[in-house]
Amino acid sequence: MTVEHVAQSRNMSIQQHKATVKDYMKVVKSGIIQSNLITAFTGGFLAIMLSDQSFLQSLTTMCLMMVGVAMIIGGVCVWNNYYDQDIDQLMNSKTNRPSINGTFSDSFLFKFGLSLMLFGELLLFMINPISGLLGFLGIFSYFVLYSVFTKRHFVSNTIVGSISGAIPPLIGFAAIYNGLTLEAWVLFLIMFVWQPPHFYALAIKRRQEYGAAGVPMLPTVYGFKRARISIMFWLLLLLPIPFLIPSLGSLFLVVMTVLNLIWIAIGMTGFKQSVNEEKWAMRMFLFSLNYMIITFVMVVVISLIEMI
Repeated sequence: MTVEHVAQSRNMSIQQHKATVKDYMKVVKSGIIQSNLITAFTGGFLAIMLSDQSFLQSLTTMCLMMVGVAMIIGGVCVWNNYYDQDIDQLMNSKTNRPSINGTFSDSFLFKFGLSLMLFGELLLFMINPISGLLGFLGIFSYFVLYSVFTKRHFVSNTIVGSISGAIPPLIGFAAIYNGLTLEAWVLFLIMFVWQPPHFYALAIKRRQEYGAAGVPMLPTVYGFKRARISIMFWLLLLLPIPFLIPSLGSLFLVVMTVLNLIWIAIGMTGFKQSVNEEKWAMRMFLFSLNYMIITFVMVVVISLIEMI
């Protein structure tokens, strides 16, 4: 079935579907919102600790920041769904998206996404200009730099897309601190460097889908051997970054180093001749999720201990 035929079928079925809460959660990519809220909250909590503020006194600002971040991420994800309809309908893992199965019209997707982003930006600018500007940078880097300019054209799309994924902890930190310190930029670096191995692993599993859709993901264009080398490069780059933030103490450095070494060890198994490429990629992908959760929860716990 061609893109034109799928598009015609979608347009004919728009009125046949009634949107549910689940549809709205899909179109705003609630999973992405949740993961980014973890990093935004961590940035804010770390700023509370470093600025010797009370969590209760900062609670209103934290809540406004979290809602604002959720809204701009949801809004830009809606726009991403709107823009990527032609390639999403060629990928089996994305055919159930409300943006292509007739649940939402193009006009609604555009207006809904824009409304979310505008209200989210309003909340962030109400906190302080830095938070609002960082929110705009996140929107611009994700939709314009990633979705429009690089995703369909360059193998470096994943690296460019990592910019937006690393901005939420900066927003969280700036909302409380009204500025950015070395600690905030280290959180940014951790998130930026974490994303290529995370998404390359997922792309290995879905490389045929990306190939069918014409999306030049690294594993699709250059194959598994090149992808595993790139993954190891980013993992080695991640190893020294925690040492840039000594204010979190030796426990943070030890745990992060152990996590990094475990991830590298799992990555090295991908160089065995008998390796099952998809199983290895899934192990790497799942560990990356645990890595991110453990890292940012640990920052919150250490910050909480310092505040007591």
